[in-house]
Amino acid sequence: MGKTVFITGGSRSGKSSYAQRLAEGLEAPRLYLATCPVRDEEMRERVRRHQRSRKGLQWKTVEEEKQIEKVIDHAADYNVILVDCLTLWVSNLMWEAQQTGVPFSEDAMEERARALAAACGGLDGTVILVTNEVGWGVVPENPVARHYRDIAGRCNQILAAESDAVVLLVSGLPMILKDVGSVIENLKED
Repeated sequence: MGKTVFITGGSRSGKSSYAQRLAEGLEAPRLYLATCPVRDEEMRERVRRHQRSRKGLQWKTVEEEKQIEKVIDHAADYNVILVDCLTLWVSNLMWEAQQTGVPFSEDAMEERARALAAACGGLDGTVILVTNEVGWGVVPENPVARHYRDIAGRCNQILAAESDAVVLLVSGLPMILKDVGSVIENLKED
């Protein structure tokens, strides 16, 4: 039975770097599941920087903006999968719903988050999920932003509850919030 590690924190708190170090402490093969749509030059540069940090370290990258649970369902050959990040996944799901005129509710998010948790639990390896805490700032001024905050929060609650370990990054420092069976310590020792 695999393990799921949920890594959360504010923007630029060191989540992705911490997740990558944790993943690289595990035996390859490794899959980096990128959810980020690249729509401008600034984002292209961020993607290039992330790619350079993994170069030569036995990573395969798959870019998938919406169907990440399906990718994980078919990734049994990997010892570790790093999903970066869930809040972009939520944004992508909301965008798709908006484009099709179908509302994306908290119930719909719960269904997708539970499907993702099931996919992660069905693997023998380790899945590391990276997300953002988007609800720690001011209340957003518009309904779409408030809805996004609520949907992302619901996703985070479900996946944190279903994960074996939960780590909060604050200014680059990991704070272990949940570690069933000492998952984090076991990963560091492997």
